[in-house]
Amino acid sequence: MKAKFTAILRFEEDQVVALSPELDIASQGDTPASALANLKEAVSLFLETASPSELTGRLREEAWITQFEAEYAPA
Repeated sequence: MKAKFTAILRFEEDQVVALSPELDIASQGDTPASALANLKEAVSLFLETASPSELTGRLREEAWITQFEAEYAPA
């Protein structure tokens, strides 16, 4: 069985962090490609070992990615 998931990648210090918001699972790597590969592995391992109730509780069918602006006073 296959399912599609969203991957959000961002640089944090000297690593790339990859997050799947549907499952709230994250991983990291030295490059975007390695972070994504590590995230795919982490999601696959989770899906193989999670109980049906844990899957039901964590799995979200849709994720929305958007941006917004917020004002703040410089420190």
